[in-house]
Amino acid sequence: MEVAHISRIILASASPRRQELLRMLGVDFKVLVSTFEEHREVDQPLSPAELVMATAQGKAEEVFRITSAQAETADDLVLGADTIVVLKGVCLGKPAGQEEARRMLQALSGRWHQVFTGIALRHRCKSVTAYERTKVHFRSLTDREIDAYISTGEPMDKAGAYGIQGIGAIFVDRIEGCFYNVMGLPVPRLALLLQEYGITLPEVKTLVRTGH
Repeated sequence: MEVAHISRIILASASPRRQELLRMLGVDFKVLVSTFEEHREVDQPLSPAELVMATAQGKAEEVFRITSAQAETADDLVLGADTIVVLKGVCLGKPAGQEEARRMLQALSGRWHQVFTGIALRHRCKSVTAYERTKVHFRSLTDREIDAYISTGEPMDKAGAYGIQGIGAIFVDRIEGCFYNVMGLPVPRLALLLQEYGITLPEVKTLVRTGH
């Protein structure tokens, strides 16, 4: 497989969880946040998988257009990602406020839901997209637990109003699928996508730095 020349990896996301996971993998990257609008309409004609892939691709394409206009960054590989929680066919994004967070957590209590994350990689040579789906089950929650959790502030910037890597982990009693997908970046899937560029994840740090 031909290896694309990669000058650096650009993460088109402000998510600290995605940044944490890339650091865990030893990936040398730069953050350039996309302003691509995320759509969460209930009557969205796309399936959840199609929706997260389209949004991830939109983020990656927007940042790619910015970087590709500069000669020194023409070989950037841009990574876009988008995560949603789906409960009984309804997409749950980030809550707009505490009341919406409370409604989301009450709805998730004692039920299974699905977490979808779309990934898009964009380079001048090619672009690839994929998604991952994980099933998550919440134990039954009391109103006191929900209120206490909301008071921590953790739910406010997370799809579905909870973070499995944080305090929200105490609500999850079962999971089927990729744990990291629920955090917002399915790293096994990402590793497979990077292979589309001839890149093996344990080698990506050295490869990217060599291209600087």
